[in-house]
Formats: sequence, C-alpha cells, structure tokens
Amino acid sequence: MTTMNAAVLPDLPSYLNGAYQPLAEAKVSAMDRGFIFGDGCYEVLPVYGGRLFRFDEHMDRLERSLAKLRIPCPLLRAQWLEIARRLIAQVQAEDQLVYLQVTRGVAMRAHVMPQDIEPTLFAYAAPFAGVPAEMRHHGVACITARDFRWERGDIKSISLLGNVLARQISADQGAAETIMLRDGFVTEASSSNVWIAKEGALLGPPKSEQVLEGIRVELLRELCEEVGIGYNLRPISEAELFAADEIMLSSAGRELLPVTTLDKQPVGHGALHGKPGPVYARLHEAYQRAKKIQLT
Repeated sequence: MTTMNAAVLPDLPSYLNGAYQPLAEAKVSAMDRGFIFGDGCYEVLPVYGGRLFRFDEHMDRLERSLAKLRIPCPLLRAQWLEIARRLIAQVQAEDQLVYLQVTRGVAMRAHVMPQDIEPTLFAYAAPFAGVPAEMRHHGVACITARDFRWERGDIKSISLLGNVLARQISADQGAAETIMLRDGFVTEASSSNVWIAKEGALLGPPKSEQVLEGIRVELLRELCEEVGIGYNLRPISEAELFAADEIMLSSAGRELLPVTTLDKQPVGHGALHGKPGPVYARLHEAYQRAKKIQLT
C-alpha cells in the first residue's frame, strides 16, 4: 500500500484553529467529526485583484449552514475577514479562491451531537485561474442524472459524497458537469446552480431544502435587473430543460458558464443551436462589471 506524502500538496498558506502554517503542515485529529462524519460546513470565496467578492453574502450563508447544523458560529465576521485577508496576502496571485471550513470538533465517535466541544476552523487560499476563454466561447457539455443525494441541499455541508458520485457521472463521459433531476424537475448540478433562458428571460429552480442557495442566485437577479432581462425562480421541468433556448451554470469557480450540449445533444434552436446565447453574453458582461465594484 502506498501513502501520499504531504510534500505533494502545493505550497499554499493555511489557517487551522488559530495557527497560520503551510498547507502541507496542517493536521487535524482523526477523531474530528468532520473526518468521521462529514459533520461540518464550508464556503468558497472568490478573490479578484486581491479583494474578496461578495464576502458578506458568503458569510450569511455560512452562518445559515452553521445554524442548521447546530454548530455555534465560532468567530465574528470581522475575524473571518482578517483570516481571509492574511491568507490572500501570502498568495502570489491577483485572483484567488479562499476556502473556509468549520466542523463540530473533536469527540469520541457517537451519532448524537456532543455538547461543549470546540469547533475546528480551517482555511486556505489558492490561485484561481478562472475558466478558459475558449470554454466560454464554445460552451460546455453536461449530462443529466437522477438526483440521488440527501434532501438537505440547502446546507453547504462538507458531506459531499453524493456530489462526488454525481460529478463522476459526467466526468466518465468527458462532460463538464452533471445536471440533476428529482421527480421530473431540475434541482442543481453536482457543484453548480442551473439556469435556463426562455424567450429572453432567465429562469432558475426556486429556493428549497433540495437546492443550495448559491451566492450567484441573488447576484444574477441584480444583473438581470441592471440589463433588463426577465428573472424568475420557479420549478423547471425536465421537458423545459431540454427545450430551453439556453442553459447556464453558476458557481464561485465557474462564475456564469454556458452549456451548449446536454446529453450529447445541442442546446438551443436556429442559428444558436449548440452555441452560447445572447442572455448568457449580456449577463457575462454584467458579471465582469460587477467584479470590479463589489469587492471587500
């Protein structure tokens, strides 16, 4: 049996329970409930030009996830900000991603939530290259699959095995993402929110316990209002997905990305058959403008 040496990890800065150290040196107890149960939550924050993007919105969601897991919020928002900024300053890249994670902490293994233990806090920063321009120009392929994950998708939990299995479905077929369907309706992708454009309007699944409220859900509402595109969150059927004029993904890493092939069939109609569409183009431009002004 071979083991992975910590030296294979990139030389990145990390934070663990009050200590700043190289990522390869960060260690947690084997009895941490994050390791044993996946009992914790996380956030991934984009950084543009050395400054955090939508920091408060990410912190709002982290606090919601912690409350739903009944884990006390361990730090004030200003303390999270200080940690993130210290990590960002140690990475030689203008654009980065900052990962924050909180687990319930270290205790003997038992399913019942232990009381009076200290949460484990972990964070690191890494360079962020973004999506290649060619991928944005041509769009990406997606595969559909049944949504077999648990029903608390509204919690940004570190228990991501269902998402890993879902993503591998598309990876095995050379596609960029797996779009999931539950009872005949779109929920989300394995690591992205899903959108369709129909007759010039942007449509997304409604907020529910089965869908993570992506930070870009509110951002895209604001951008649609800015550029005069209709916006609505409502149930999207499988038939509507396949009949959409455009399909898009949104996430911290992908920002907004056009889907041009679904289950190996071109998306869209007419001249835009299998090509990124005008709703995507306008929102992508608006997104780039927003990145320059909504920074912390």
